[in-house]
Formats: sequence, structure tokens, C-alpha cells
Amino acid sequence: MASENETKSKSGSTDNGDATAARKIALITGITGQDGSYLTEFLLEKGYEVHGLIRRSSNFNTQRINHIYIDPHNAHKARMKLHYADLSDASSLRRWLDTIHPDEVYNLAAQSHVAVSFEIPDYTADVVATGALRLLEAVRSHIDATGRSHIRYYQAGSSEMFGSTPPPQSETTPFHPRSPYAASKCAAHWYTVNYREAYGLYACNGILFNHESPRRGENFVTRKITRAVGRIKIGLQSKLFLGNLQASRDWGFAGDYVEAMWMMLQQEKPDDYVVATEDSHTVEEFLEVAFGYVGLKWRDHVVIDKRYFRPTEVDNLKGDSNKARTVLGWKPKVGFEQLVKMMVDEDVELAKREKVLVDAGFMDAQQQP
Repeated sequence: MASENETKSKSGSTDNGDATAARKIALITGITGQDGSYLTEFLLEKGYEVHGLIRRSSNFNTQRINHIYIDPHNAHKARMKLHYADLSDASSLRRWLDTIHPDEVYNLAAQSHVAVSFEIPDYTADVVATGALRLLEAVRSHIDATGRSHIRYYQAGSSEMFGSTPPPQSETTPFHPRSPYAASKCAAHWYTVNYREAYGLYACNGILFNHESPRRGENFVTRKITRAVGRIKIGLQSKLFLGNLQASRDWGFAGDYVEAMWMMLQQEKPDDYVVATEDSHTVEEFLEVAFGYVGLKWRDHVVIDKRYFRPTEVDNLKGDSNKARTVLGWKPKVGFEQLVKMMVDEDVELAKREKVLVDAGFMDAQQQP
């Protein structure tokens, strides 16, 4: 999947050849992530032209968007285009803003794993906090140079910013971050507020509580659980190693949450919004639903491993999303049990395909106990 390093995007024609109809143009950082893929699908359905910034790697990490990728040589159908850039490289951000001329900018890119942020705190802060500042400054300077003051900016916040503050947590709840990732997200949040107040930038913070899907990374606890359920059910694995089972989270479906991102940028005035189901569950409850759905008992397979405990734990996150529901008219469509079962269904099918490779000798079934 090649990047479009030479493309200068302008509002184009519709698929039916109507050259007079101008498309909205969106620029997404983190397009290859879970949220980026769902947001891209959503915006394409809305008729947008979507541009994504991806980091250079020797291996493509585009599997979440491969199903919607169209070769750019097929110009009439290719409304998603990819470009090489990085939140650690301010010049690349400004260059693509000047080239693409987006109407909406969604900053979803991050080193988003909480536990990993303790191991690589400098990098996490550079990408999550200073990276957001670089992008905001690129947008501001682009507007100054071009006069395109209608540009709207979305910053992806996180419920982790609340940390140890007791639930329920709303837009007025004080932040108390408990990890380098959470502290970095707090910085990105306040940079966004500052650019809105100092420069009049249309900039919104979406404080999204935990949102999951079958596209969630396999090292996040929810997907780690459902992957293990699939492999255990099919006979490829017997044990699952986890940390704190009493941590409680407000889990929703990522596909629902990206709609809230878009809704924020359609309002008359920019603001900050909590997006949540307002229903929290422990990791143990997640295990009960996931294993029980396929007729297994989680206690027969789960082993507690102290290496998965954080230096500072976050006990309970539960959102108060009244503002988003009232102002945006947003509400979640997928409930907790439906979400868990959706993920398990996908991972059981994935395990079945994996079993075919194991039986044919193309994969080692003993990679984990």
C-alpha cells in the first residue's frame, strides 16, 4: 500500500461524476489504529475525502484499513489517501496541511498503551503531548498563512486523564493522571484548550472512555482476553496471564465513539465532551462474559502475573456523558455484553483460521502455554 507523496488534494467530484459538488476533506493522524479505521469508514460514508498520516516502517501496519483501500491510480474511486509523516516531525505536519488543505483535522495518533508508557516515558510524552502541540501549531500557522480559518481540529483525549479521581467523571472533574500516558494526554488536552482560547482555533477535546472492538490491539486487556478465549476454545492455548482483575472500566464500542468525534466538529462552537456508556465493569466481569459465552470457566485458565500490575493503578473509571448526549444528541448503540460477544465471535473465527495453519505445519502451536 503506497503513500501518495505527490498528491495535492482539492475538493473533488462525487463518484457519479458531478464535478460541481465539493467534498469535505479530513486529515487523520493515527489512521491505521482502531479508531482511525472506524473513523475513516464513517467519513467515507459521509462523502468525505480522507487523508491519513502514517509512520514509515519496514513493515506495513495497514491491516485495519486494507479493506477500504483503493489504489490511487483509480482516481474516481480512491477517496482515502495515505502520506508519510510523524508527530515527532513538525515540518512533515505543516507540509501536508499546506498540501492537502483539510477542512477537519483529527489527531488520533499516540503511543496509547498505558503500561508501555512506564517503560518508554520520554517517547510517550514526545508523541502524545508535544506531538499534539506540533500539530496544533502547524494548524495555526497554516491558517495564518492561508486564511483558511474554517478548519476544525479534534484532539483525542482519554479517561485515563482522570486517574484516581473518584467516579463518575465529567468535563468538570479534576484530572489526576496515574501514568506517563495519562499525564501526556492531560498536556495535549490543555494545549488544545490554550490554542482555542489564545488563537480562536476551532478545537475540541473528546475525552473518550475505554472503547473496544475486534480491531483492538492484542496487547490491550480486552482483546488479550478475547484472543485467548478463541485460542483456548479451539485448543491452541490453555492459560491466560493477567494482572489486576478488579480494575473497573467504562467499556463501549469504538465504532459508536468515532461518530461522537465527528459530531463535535459539526457544532457551532468548539467545546470539550466526555464520551462514555455510563456503565462500568471489572476485568473479572469481562472474563465472566467472554469465557461464559463459549461455555468455559475463566478460573480454569486465568493466572495472575504480577508483571501486569501497574506502578500506579487506576481503580475505577466511569463516565458522565450527559453533555454529549444533550448537546450532540449522541448515545452508544452497543452494550457491554454485545461488545464482548462481538469480539469473542471474531476471535473464535480467527483462532479457527490459525488452527488450519498449525495443522498444516505453518505455525507453532506452542508459542504460549
